[in-house]
Amino acid sequence: MALVFLTMLCSFKLTPNIQFTEELFSQITQRYNQAASERVREWQSIIEANQSSDVQDQLFEINRFFNRLEFKDDIDHWNQPDYWATPIEFLATQAGDCEDYTIAKYFSLLELGIPNEKLRLIYVTALRPRQAHMVLGYYETPNSIPLILDNINKRILPANLRRDLIPIYSFNGDGLWLAKSQGRGRQVQSGGNNSLWVDLNERMKNGF
Repeated sequence: MALVFLTMLCSFKLTPNIQFTEELFSQITQRYNQAASERVREWQSIIEANQSSDVQDQLFEINRFFNRLEFKDDIDHWNQPDYWATPIEFLATQAGDCEDYTIAKYFSLLELGIPNEKLRLIYVTALRPRQAHMVLGYYETPNSIPLILDNINKRILPANLRRDLIPIYSFNGDGLWLAKSQGRGRQVQSGGNNSLWVDLNERMKNGF
C-alpha cells in the first residue's frame, strides 16, 4: 500500500445507503460468479441481523466477517500499486489489502447506524513487521482512546494496548486529523481532493 499525502485528503458527502437489490445481485453474478453474489448476500444478512445489536457486538461481527478474507497486495490483486476496492469488490474477489479491510468495515458500520464522527480510517506504521498499514478506529467520544479493528491482530483492542502501531493520521468523510497519541489527534483539514477516495465513492454510488 502507498501512503497518501496529507494535502490530498478530503471531506464530502458520503455515499448513500447501500441498496441490496436483485438487480445488484444479478450484476454481481454476471461480472463475477454466483458464489460472489452469495458472499454479498451474506454481508447483507450480517448487516440486517445486527441492526439492533449493541455497538460492541456490531464491531465484533463486522470485524470477524471481513477478517476471513485473504490478504493480497494491490499489485498482485489489481495489477495497480494502490487501489481502494469497494466492499462488494472485496467480497466478490475474496481478497484485498489492509485498506480494503478497513474501508469495508467502515461502510458496514455506517450501514449499521454508527455515526460517521465515531469512525476514522487510521494510517499507521505497523512495527511487526515494519510497514505502512491502515486500521479502523471506533471513538465512543471525540477525545476517547479508539478501539482498533485490524486484519493483522484480529482482537478488537484499545489503541493504547496496540504498542505495535504508530499512528500517523486519520480521516473519514468529515476530514483529516494529524496523529497525537493513541490514535487521537488534531483536525487539520476538512477539504481537498483525494482521487482514491473520490473514485471509491463514485464506484459505490454505481453499485460496485
